[in-house]
This record gives sequence, structure tokens and C-alpha cells, in this order.
Amino acid sequence: MQNELLWLVMLLANFLLIILAYRLFGKWGLIMWIPISVIVANIQVIQTVELFGMVATLGNIVYASSFLVTDILSENYGKEEAKKAVWIGFFSLISMTLLMNLALFFLPLKGDEFAGVAHEATSTIFSLMPRIAVASLAAYLLSQRHDVWAYHFWRKRFSRDNQIWLRNNLSTMISQLIDSSVFVLIAFYGVFELPLLLEIFITTYFLKFVVAAADTPFIYWGKSIFKRNNFWME
Repeated sequence: MQNELLWLVMLLANFLLIILAYRLFGKWGLIMWIPISVIVANIQVIQTVELFGMVATLGNIVYASSFLVTDILSENYGKEEAKKAVWIGFFSLISMTLLMNLALFFLPLKGDEFAGVAHEATSTIFSLMPRIAVASLAAYLLSQRHDVWAYHFWRKRFSRDNQIWLRNNLSTMISQLIDSSVFVLIAFYGVFELPLLLEIFITTYFLKFVVAAADTPFIYWGKSIFKRNNFWME
């Protein structure tokens, strides 16, 4: 149960860090979280673990938490601010991939054992296959753009404050489905046989679904912070 408990701790830590960033820095604290989430997720994703009897990769929590941020931005500041945050995340992901892969062309210091080990470890983490990189970028952009659009689509139909949970979950859970579908198809179609491909998809989506459901109290918390502190004056 160690992995499962750590996963739940990480889930809570991500949400609390988002709320803390919002309390400390207002709207820009939320926007700041977007590049943090996409960069950390793409580092954590290389680690494979067993969770709840399923094979899974890490990174699902911090990546899925970016949807909570765009929903809070959509709720409190409008569609344009949420779209801006999505593009900042996309730019951050491209920049990190480019800069870290350029760093791999440097030769480590000869005779320095630590430098050699560090270079190998960095290469393992950041030498992404082009197919994985394209899959990650495409999945992020399509799912996040849909999330912003869908949040406002449902907000027009469920506009009351006590219906935030409804528009939050309707937009995020479908967006997570798009994200998982696009990533798994681009990254792994033709690489794995269909049964394993479906298992990877189901596992990935299930964990993101749990995160999406669990973030509901925190979007209400974000709304209360907004009302209490008048962050719309920024």
C-alpha cells in the first residue's frame, strides 16, 4: 500500500500547492503552476509503478492538476486568461524539450565519474523520442483547448455558483479522455499490441479521472479566495 498512500499524499500536495500559489500570488500564481505542471509531469512520466493493482506511470497527478488551474482561471477571470495559461504551458513544454536535448550534445568532463553518471541520467530522462514528444504536445494542446471551451460551454447552461462542480467535472473529464486518447494513440499505436494499448489507455484515464473528481472542493476553494480577496482588481 506504500505506493497508493504516497499517490494520495501527492494528490493532496498538488492541490494544496495550487491553492497556496493562488493565495500568495493571485492570478499569476495560478498561471505559474501551468509550466510547473507540464515540466514536472514530463519528468515524472518516465517512472513506472504499480498503483491499485495496475501498471501506471507517474506524472498523472501533476499533469491533471493543470486542468484545475485552467478551470479556476476560467471561473474567476474568463476564457482569455485561461487560454493564455494554456499557451504558456505549451511554450514551456517546447522550450524545456529543446533546451534539455541541446544540453545532451555537450560532452561530460573526462575523468570525472560523477559527470559521466550525471550525463547518462540526464540523457535517460530528457532524450525523448520524437514520437513521444509529439504525442505529449498534441495531447496537451488539444485537451487543454477543449477544457477551456467546454468549461464556458457548460457555464452558460449551469451558471449558478452551486453548479461549479458540474461544469468543472463535465469539462475536465472529457478533456482528460481526449488527452489520454491522443497521447496513447500517437505514442504507442503500432508499438504495442491492442490489448496492452487498451490497458495503458484505461489505466491512464482512470487515474486522471480520479484526480478530476478529487479537485472539485479545490475549485470551490479557489472561488472563495477570489471573492474574499478581490483578485479581479489585478
